[in-house]
Amino acid sequence: MARIAGIELNDNWRIDFGLTRIKGIGWPLSKKLLDGLKFDPSKRIKDLTPEELNKISGKIEEFPTEGDLVRRVKADIGRLQAIGSYRGTRHTKGLPTRGQRTKTNARTKRGKRKTVGAFKKEVLAKTTQTATK
Repeated sequence: MARIAGIELNDNWRIDFGLTRIKGIGWPLSKKLLDGLKFDPSKRIKDLTPEELNKISGKIEEFPTEGDLVRRVKADIGRLQAIGSYRGTRHTKGLPTRGQRTKTNARTKRGKRKTVGAFKKEVLAKTTQTATK
């Protein structure tokens, strides 16, 4: 198991896929890193030498990854909330921040549907009976 940027990478993974397991590195950045270092993306992690692993680690340190990235994103959201921007208030309320409609969709953000108001007589009678017992 190779350890890059604090993440254990499986030896059987290809290098390009293994780098995408690191938070902050997706497919485009993975390909860009490997092209810059002139590595074959189809090579397996177990086939890398310690020098090659050090080169990859050094190159990855140029980008925000893992904890640094999480702290940066939280700080950005906190700044938006502190200045009272629209996006900051949407983050505070737990609603979509990029203009999506929320009347009918946005179930991921708003949670499971809750029936409000119109109850049938049987359901209302059952709830009052259980409440009185």
